[in-house]
Amino acid sequence: MEERTLDYYLNLDWTLVEGTDLDFNGEPYHYIEIKEFPSFVFCAKTREKAYEGYKHQLKLTLMIMIEDGEEIPEVGEVVDDE
Repeated sequence: MEERTLDYYLNLDWTLVEGTDLDFNGEPYHYIEIKEFPSFVFCAKTREKAYEGYKHQLKLTLMIMIEDGEEIPEVGEVVDDE
């Protein structure tokens, strides 16, 4: 079994959901969610910036989860956040 390091998790094929919406001023923004992490969302003014930023936010999220000993979901495992 491969060692489950930060790099291991960063290179998994997470289920991304992307879209656009309008902010409070009616300006469009782009967002990226990861289905396996119900509370994860990253927003930016452009699609390119959203893709750049979500990877950094995912890395920080995973670092904290690993440090705290939290269970990290498997790819394709959708967690119910209720």
